[in-house]
Amino acid sequence: MIDLLILNGTVIDGSGNPGYKAAIAVEGDAIRVLRGEVGHVEAGRRIDATGCVVAPGFIDMHSHSPLMILANPAHAPKVHQGVTTEVIGVDGHSYAPFARREDLLAFVEMNSGLEGSPAIDYDWSTVTSYLSRYDRKVAVNIALLAGNSALRISTLGWDDVPANPEAIAQMRSLLREAMEEGAFGLSTGLDYPPGVYATTEELSALAAETARWGGIYHTHVRYTLGDRFLDPYREALEIGRRSGAPVHITHLFRRVTSPGGVRQAFDLFEAARTEGLDVTFDTFPEEYGGSRIIILLPLWAQAGGPAKLKARLMDQEVRPKLREYLEQRVRAYRDYNPWAIFRVGNFARPENLRFEGMTLAEIADARGGSSADVLCDLLVEENLGIIATWRAFAGLTMPPILAHDLAMVGTDSIFLGNWASIRTYGVYPRILGEFVRDERILTLPEAIRKMTSYPAQRLGILDRGLLRDGMKADIVVFDPATIKSTATYETPPQYPVGIHYVAVNGQLVVDQGKCTTLTPGRALRRGR
Repeated sequence: MIDLLILNGTVIDGSGNPGYKAAIAVEGDAIRVLRGEVGHVEAGRRIDATGCVVAPGFIDMHSHSPLMILANPAHAPKVHQGVTTEVIGVDGHSYAPFARREDLLAFVEMNSGLEGSPAIDYDWSTVTSYLSRYDRKVAVNIALLAGNSALRISTLGWDDVPANPEAIAQMRSLLREAMEEGAFGLSTGLDYPPGVYATTEELSALAAETARWGGIYHTHVRYTLGDRFLDPYREALEIGRRSGAPVHITHLFRRVTSPGGVRQAFDLFEAARTEGLDVTFDTFPEEYGGSRIIILLPLWAQAGGPAKLKARLMDQEVRPKLREYLEQRVRAYRDYNPWAIFRVGNFARPENLRFEGMTLAEIADARGGSSADVLCDLLVEENLGIIATWRAFAGLTMPPILAHDLAMVGTDSIFLGNWASIRTYGVYPRILGEFVRDERILTLPEAIRKMTSYPAQRLGILDRGLLRDGMKADIVVFDPATIKSTATYETPPQYPVGIHYVAVNGQLVVDQGKCTTLTPGRALRRGR
């Protein structure tokens, strides 16, 4: 018997084709598309989707959820958006493979201002053991990328040292094992040490390994390179050229401080496609960036891992040098009181909880002292686990980026504190409500394709992203007339409206607009 029957809705199947009237039958974890009269069909439950769109579950190409979803497996901020699959291990930040547990724990601490450090058992080392922590234990499906920082730490440690041929061979071996165990590709975060120390040659060699296994090169590019505008993308394309790997540039945006328009980046990518390179990108429709606040610190301060970083932050002989660097760094964002643009959060110590959601300028006023000194002190007190958000992107360029043929959707969502990121709560509803319905920047079938079959195709996930017979039952039911994001910069943690049902592997994780806390998600594995 059919377990679930969704009827009377308009099916937009993820292919980019126009919608059509049909019923979607869920049998176990798979679907069948039923056309015509279904009144006689027996089903354990019926959902009347009159006036609604029935679409494949949304696939997020960039999420910072890997640890926090283990602590909060219902994953309410994302299932309320219709997300059913997330790509983790982004920005070079994967938590497997790690040869030594002490390095894994240190990496968690170093990255705690971006992906948290929840009280869970860090009891894995391989990709296989790591993925087992997600299988049927979280609400959404998980697709893992192997991060180049993890490969470097396991091979060369935390310092800025060159990778000789033996080290590259060892990293390739670790990456090969990760790919064999189900990773979907290699990720880089070329602002974050120690992954930032990798040369173009090193990354090309690793990308060639992932290409051998059918994976992708998913890159947060080296934004400090050359002209800091097009040269970072040129390096990414050169890595694709040398390695043969498909290049996916993640969170494409135009910085407020960018020296040129985004059309120039498009021209670069389109020329590469004409040349024969396989390049795509993802983006999100928000002006506010977010990351661990230690991204503001110089690389020399971060070298060697979290213990050495904290020692430098506490060293009063080093502090003047840090203060000078930070004052110069933040002036690049604004000429007057630049510290006022950085809103911070994720405080753990009771005496610091009052600062949650305040700017660094406001905290400095409350505590006394310079903002740079206050930041250094807080990082030591909070074991580096501070997140920052700030207006970093040119909002007017977001619609044309999203509308480009090579674009798909990645939220870059962060799950720390109450002021972490608008993107954690409202990307897909904002696109469907504002960009599709209100502004008509995209058609509804085009937008859904960018959220479903296009990322599935990019990753090589063969059984999701489309509503076709035999595909897995990842489904979203939403009202196109009312769907919208309610999250704002002032109050990010607001769930959207208009998304009524979300199914993952045939089980409802959102039922009549409410999170069910079920955990039917699976750890997806490349090629399986």
